[in-house]
Amino acid sequence: MFDFSERAEGRAQEFHGQMASSWEALGEGGPTLAALAGVCARCLVLPPETIELAQLSVEAKTILYAARNRGVIEVRGVSTAFEAPARMLAVYVEEDTQRTIAFRDREHPEVTMRFFEGFCQLCQTGLIVHHLHRDFSLTTRGFSLARDVDRPEVDELLELATDLGLHD
Repeated sequence: MFDFSERAEGRAQEFHGQMASSWEALGEGGPTLAALAGVCARCLVLPPETIELAQLSVEAKTILYAARNRGVIEVRGVSTAFEAPARMLAVYVEEDTQRTIAFRDREHPEVTMRFFEGFCQLCQTGLIVHHLHRDFSLTTRGFSLARDVDRPEVDELLELATDLGLHD
């Protein structure tokens, strides 16, 4: 038997509101971003063992190299993109104050995922800190290791990044 009382209607409206906000969060990558933020926070409180550059994947090293000057990294999806691979969460790095590159490839989603997993490795090793929403940065140790990455080692993978050009 259905309960059509005002109380039941209130619970239904509350549930609908929770589902709507959850759906909105899912559409922006909220759960994944929250998980990454949690990993970064844990590393601040319980620092992992110090990692050496040689222990990192080449994708993680490529992200470090790209972020070596500013350390500013964003993880975002493009929820309005037509094709699913273009909507996937991807790693964006500010190379300088006016240029950003994206480690995303809508034709080859595996490339997007390789760099996303490289970013996750950086979070797990305490080389990245989360700030707000989609905003992350290198830690002091991250900057230090980034300066030690040899360009020739990551050149091939840097070519896979999409240069978003100049911006304000």
